[in-house]
Amino acid sequence: MENAPQMLEMFYEGKAKKLYATADPDLVIAYFKDDATAFNAKKRGTIEDKGVMNNRMSELFFTLLEGNGIPTHFVRRLSDREMLCRRLQIIPAETVVRNIVAGSMAKRLGREEGEKLKHTIVEYYYKSDALDDPLIYPEHAVLFGWATAEELDTIHAMALRVNDVLSGFLDQRGVILVDFKLEFGRHHGKILLGDEICPDTCRFWDKATLQKLDKDRFRRDLGDVEGAYHEMLRRVSN
Repeated sequence: MENAPQMLEMFYEGKAKKLYATADPDLVIAYFKDDATAFNAKKRGTIEDKGVMNNRMSELFFTLLEGNGIPTHFVRRLSDREMLCRRLQIIPAETVVRNIVAGSMAKRLGREEGEKLKHTIVEYYYKSDALDDPLIYPEHAVLFGWATAEELDTIHAMALRVNDVLSGFLDQRGVILVDFKLEFGRHHGKILLGDEICPDTCRFWDKATLQKLDKDRFRRDLGDVEGAYHEMLRRVSN
């Protein structure tokens, strides 16, 4: 493996990762933590080796997406917990792609969890812990200068393409991609997919049993959280 760039000062710490500068202003190192949070950090805990598993799964998913023409911030995995990424100016409109009713959509609209949507829907949420990440219209993002209309068009198309690639890949491994959150950012003016793709940011259900294989096991106190993450890593690694 190539020599890892030197990790300099930490400039950001989120709920699941720490970001460190490197000597190259275009590159950062993401360190994946074992901390588990839910409901915008109102519930906290630890999932043993979560950071290791999420780093590995994110590497696999980003590599898959890059191979299918979707540009991401991923450069390479450096170690069990560290990933080298292109530095992004994050667009504060988180993108959620839904194939099946679950989570906040079920509560917000009074729909039964598990209802299959007639077509995939893309939603946007303002990235603000203080406001509990409220649902927004795309027009809000344009109006308040978070993104241009052209950038949102690009993000929408990329999100649907990610859904197509991941859904097909996971279906072959007996997993239903229920919904997932994406973050996008600008890198020298180009929109790239950032953040991570893992059981923290996606809802994965077993195709045969509908067993949850994601962070809902932590959110809802379903037990065997580590087992679900290990099972997802096993499936996507094959």
